[in-house]
Amino acid sequence: MFAVLKTGGKQYKVASGDVLRVEKLAAKAGDKVQFNEILMVGSTVGTPTVEGAGVQAEVIDQIKGEKTINFVKRRRKHGSQRTKGHRQQLTLVRIAEILEKGADKSGVMAAVSGAGIAHVTGANGAPTSKKAAAAAARASTPKADKPKAAPKAKAEPKAAAGADDLKKLSGVGPALEKKLLEAGVTTFAQIAAWTEADVAAMDEKLSFKGRIEREGWIAQAVELAKG
Repeated sequence: MFAVLKTGGKQYKVASGDVLRVEKLAAKAGDKVQFNEILMVGSTVGTPTVEGAGVQAEVIDQIKGEKTINFVKRRRKHGSQRTKGHRQQLTLVRIAEILEKGADKSGVMAAVSGAGIAHVTGANGAPTSKKAAAAAARASTPKADKPKAAPKAKAEPKAAAGADDLKKLSGVGPALEKKLLEAGVTTFAQIAAWTEADVAAMDEKLSFKGRIEREGWIAQAVELAKG
């Protein structure tokens, strides 16, 4: 007889005696656990699970999967790159018995994902983890409605005295002017004095995507600064 069980968001087709690696379970080597989310047993297909069915297994060891390398590179003028390794925590189990019914009364510890050791009795009589039990208790406790404070209106940045109308620059509307004011740019003279490094820094900081050079802001600022 075979069964299809679900654990850790994955499905496994198993038979008695099979050894498989699953997402880390809250159990230790030698423990007997029971998978209760059974999608199929023999010719019986669940809707979505088979009621009363279960798959019991013995925990062999807690292991780690193969190392995977994650490489990220940002291709920009001031880009960066990062290499990060990861090894997934897994549990090695051996399938002991497949139950078509009566699993909810077996008393075997439920297979629960996590790092703790499951030893709290769940609603179906099978133990579950302390963390899962605490979460269930919080979910069942009604929370008193708290009056929500009215959201504070975000103050719009105001141009300082003597500031220029930056909207005279090509492609600059109220939204871009707001970004420039927040960055401390208030006059055409400031823009006219920008160096290549200043342009790159401002382009990166405000996500202009090359707009400064494309629109010719510096040349325009030089003329506008003359009055």
